[in-house]
Amino acid sequence: MKSRFIVIGAGTLGLATAESLLRHGAEVTVLERGSVGREASWAGGGILSPLCLWDYPDEVNRLALRGMVLFGAFAGELYQATGVDPEYQRSGMLVLPPSDVQAAQKWCTAHGVSMEVQGDRMLLPDIAQVRNPRLMQALRARVGQLGGRIVEQCEVKQIVEEAGRVRQLLTTQGSYSADGYIVTAGAWSKVLLGKHALHADIKPIRGQMLLFKFDAPPLPHIVLQKDVYLIPRRDGHLLVGSTLEDAGFDKSTTGEARTMLLQRAIALLPVLRDLPVIQHWAGLRPGSPGNIPTIGRHPHLPNLYINSGHFRYGVTMSPASVELLMNVINGTPQPFDVSPYLWH
Repeated sequence: MKSRFIVIGAGTLGLATAESLLRHGAEVTVLERGSVGREASWAGGGILSPLCLWDYPDEVNRLALRGMVLFGAFAGELYQATGVDPEYQRSGMLVLPPSDVQAAQKWCTAHGVSMEVQGDRMLLPDIAQVRNPRLMQALRARVGQLGGRIVEQCEVKQIVEEAGRVRQLLTTQGSYSADGYIVTAGAWSKVLLGKHALHADIKPIRGQMLLFKFDAPPLPHIVLQKDVYLIPRRDGHLLVGSTLEDAGFDKSTTGEARTMLLQRAIALLPVLRDLPVIQHWAGLRPGSPGNIPTIGRHPHLPNLYINSGHFRYGVTMSPASVELLMNVINGTPQPFDVSPYLWH
């Protein structure tokens, strides 16, 4: 008999997990409390790299670098199968001062990451981007093609355990049961799990973005200065981000963030002074200590799994995170030490 899985949360991690399970022959139902991919996955900028890799611990970079290596093929297969182009492209990222060029060079050399130093600027030519809403469309289409079921507006209210296993989920659309249950609910994961969360310390961190439109891409690369970035899309859209705000589950946009992002963006690209902001939005990232996600099996409930808490890098890490989780489920060897991500 086929294994039956329920995936809770239809963002990038949820749909990528579902897609992999389906390819491995499982039956999959995805439950989504709102609409598919409309939370952090939709709101993010789609830079496929930690902003300054050399500033992050090995636990973050190990997973991010693996995801970066796998992403081109992942996006290409989705495009080929569905006809929906996630717009994966190696646009490169230009890092402007202030930054520690020597430390960055040393790290990049040690980790095989290409870098070109241009005076006090650094270009990382291999950094890629993806267009998040298009990625979500492609993933949704692929899950449907493979026979997966997605139930929207279906919030999980209770995880019912019996004899040391999850027996069923009580939701706003009735009860659901399966052989295995995977939590990929992003910023909502800890709340959803309640007492079962244990040390999976995941909380919402708000990020606000601005959007502009040009006739053609105004920049050849992603541009990063400290914590603000400009992301040029193929069709002339330009994203400006982002804030990091501990505001609970409040997705409001604020005038303060708009002003700050606008001032910083104009300083980098003065032509923006004369252009209107065509959209301003906020999303809630699944914040976690040290940006380190939780991936694996629950220590006390063997049919409950998690793939969540990726903070700013869920899209970047998604192919690698799914690979790690599938290895746990299938009992196959891991590509590297996964102890930092275990649920405990």
